[in-house]
Amino acid sequence: MISVILPDKSSKQLPEGSSGLDLAKSIGERLAKEAVGLSLNGELCDLNTTLPDGASIQIISPRDLLSLEFLRHTSAHILGCAVQRLYPQARIAIGPTIENGFYYDFLIPGASISIEDLPRIEAEMQKIIDANYKLTRSAIEDPIARIAQFQGQGEKFKAELLEKYQNDNPTQYSFTDEQGESVWSDLCRGPHLASTGQVKAFKLLSVSASYWQGNEKLDSLQRIYGTSWWSKKDLQTHLDNIAEAEKRDHRKLGREHSFFSTHEEAGPGLIFWHPKLAYLRNKIETLWRAKHEESGYELVFTPHIAGSELWQTSGHLDYYRENMFKLAPIDEKDYLLKPMNCPFHVLIYSSTRHSYRELPIRLAELGTVYRYERSGALHGLVRVRGFTQDDAHIFCTRAQLVEEVCAVIALTREIYAEFGLNFTAELSTRPEDRIGGEEFWDLAEGGLRQALETAQLEYTVNEGDGAFYGPKIDFKLRDSLGRAWQGATIQLDFNLPERFDLKYVNSEGQFERPVMLHRAIFGSLERFVGTLIEHYAGAFPFWLCYTQVTILPIADRHCQYARELALELRKHKIRVKVDERMEKVNAKIRDAQLDQIPYMLVIGDKELAEKQVAVRERRQGDLGVMNLAAFLELIAGEQR
Repeated sequence: MISVILPDKSSKQLPEGSSGLDLAKSIGERLAKEAVGLSLNGELCDLNTTLPDGASIQIISPRDLLSLEFLRHTSAHILGCAVQRLYPQARIAIGPTIENGFYYDFLIPGASISIEDLPRIEAEMQKIIDANYKLTRSAIEDPIARIAQFQGQGEKFKAELLEKYQNDNPTQYSFTDEQGESVWSDLCRGPHLASTGQVKAFKLLSVSASYWQGNEKLDSLQRIYGTSWWSKKDLQTHLDNIAEAEKRDHRKLGREHSFFSTHEEAGPGLIFWHPKLAYLRNKIETLWRAKHEESGYELVFTPHIAGSELWQTSGHLDYYRENMFKLAPIDEKDYLLKPMNCPFHVLIYSSTRHSYRELPIRLAELGTVYRYERSGALHGLVRVRGFTQDDAHIFCTRAQLVEEVCAVIALTREIYAEFGLNFTAELSTRPEDRIGGEEFWDLAEGGLRQALETAQLEYTVNEGDGAFYGPKIDFKLRDSLGRAWQGATIQLDFNLPERFDLKYVNSEGQFERPVMLHRAIFGSLERFVGTLIEHYAGAFPFWLCYTQVTILPIADRHCQYARELALELRKHKIRVKVDERMEKVNAKIRDAQLDQIPYMLVIGDKELAEKQVAVRERRQGDLGVMNLAAFLELIAGEQR
C-alpha cells in the first residue's frame, strides 16, 4: 500500500501502482467522472499518472482554473493533427498554452494559411474531437533512433528539440483509436486530457508569422492562435471580451482620436505624442512628481548617452549588448544610448561620501531610455524602442530594507488608486544562474517577503524568475476587462553596488556596502498610458481629459454668450472649447461624444434669455437646464 496527502492535509491509503484516476474513484464516482488531471507535488500531471508513496495530490476538475492547462494543451495537439491532415507537407514546431488559449507553429511549404482557412481547420479539429481518440503517453527509450526517425520524416524541429532534451526523460503523446493504433503523435512532456472527446468548446482566432525559436535568422513559420473552454457559454463570453478588447485597442483609438503616431521616416517603435495625449502625460508626470516629493524622493536628471566604459563596468555590455543602440564614435570614444537609468543614479550616489545618517537616499527620474526590440515585436505604445521610465533607486542599509519596500508598496497603492486600477503582486525568486552568495539571496528574498506580508499584500511566488542580480516584486495591473498588464516593479540589486564599489560610513566609522533597490511604479509612461487608453476605452476621467467641457451654440446668435461662458469656466481652471461650426446641434453632440468629452453645454434661445445652459454628460445624456454656478457645483468633485 501507499499513502498520499490530499489538499485538506488528510491522507489516503491506496494499493501500490494506483493512478490519479484510481484515487479519484476512491473518493467518489462524481469526482472520477469530472477529473481531468492532477497536481502531484505541485506539478501538473496526466490523470493516469502512477502515484508515488507520500506524494501531495490534488485532483483537478473543470471547476479548477488549472484544468484549462490540460484543456488547452490538448486543443493545441488537436490543431496540430488537423493541420497535418489537411496539409500533409506541414511540419510541426511548438504548440504551447498561453493566457486564455493556445497556438501552434507550422512550416508549410507551398501553402499560406489565412483567416479564411480557419473554418476548414476547425471542422477537421471537430472530427478529431468526435473520434474521441485516447491520448497515450510513452517514454522515448532511444532518443538517437527517434531523432533519426524525425529527420527522415522531415520533422526537423522535433529532431532539434529532442536532441536538446534527450537527457531529460523525453516523452511523446499519441492519439490512439479504438484498436489502439496511433493516428498522430507529437514530442511533448504534457500534461493532457485522457481523450480528445473531452474538448467541448473551441475557436481558432487568428494567423500570424513567427520565427523558429523567435530568431528572425531562422525558419519563418506560420502560427495559428486558438482558444478553448469547458462550455460554449464560457467560450462566447471570451469571444465577446475579445470583440470589446478590439474596440478598446489603444492603436485603433490612437488613430481615431489622434493620440499618438509613429513614422517610418523617423524609425519604428519611436512614439510621437499628439497634444491630447501629451496633455494627459503631463498631468500624470505632475502627479508623479508631487507624490514623490511628498515621499522623500529627490528628483534628478541624467544624460541620454554614456561612454562604453560605464556600460562595461555596469555589466550591460556583457549581458545586454544586443539590445543597446551604439552611436558613431565621438572624439575616438564609443558612446551608447542608455537602456537603463540605474548606472547614472549610481554615479550620482558615488560622487559624494555618505554616512549612515543620510540613508536612505532616494533618487527619482523620469528618464527616457532606448532599447532595441525586433520590429515584429513592436506593438503600439506597449512595446517600443524609446520610452520614459518613472525610475527611482533607493540606497539604504540592510536594516532599512523592509521599511523601504513597504513604503514603495504604499506609494504604488496610492498612485494606482488615483486611476481606479486594481493589481496583483508576484514575488520572483533566485534563478539558477545568479551572482552573490546564498546569504545575500536569503536576506533579499526574506526582506521582500516580510515587506509583502507587513503591507498585507497578497502575492504569488514565481520560483526562479528573479533577475540574475536579485529577486523582485512585480505588480500586474488589471484593467476593466480583467486583463493583466505589467505595472510596477521592485528589484533588489547586489550587482551594481559591488561593481561600482558603493559605500557608506556606518555607525562604527567603517565602510559598508549599501543595499540598492530599483523601482518603477508606472514601469514606462508609454505602456502605462496604453493601458489607460484600453482600460477607459478612450473615455478618460475628467481630470485627465484634454477638453473637459464643450459649449455648443445652436445658432450664430448664441456664440457670443458661449464665448463669455468659456471665459468664466477657464477662470475656474476648466479646459473648455466652443464649437462654432455651422453644423446642426445633434451633429455637434454626436462628435463631442465620439471625442469622449465629459460635458456638453447646449445654448439656444431659452438658455441665452435666462442665462443658463442645457447640460449633457457623455454617458448619462441630458442632465437638465441649470445656471453656471449649479454646473460648477455639479462638476466640483470631478474637478478636485
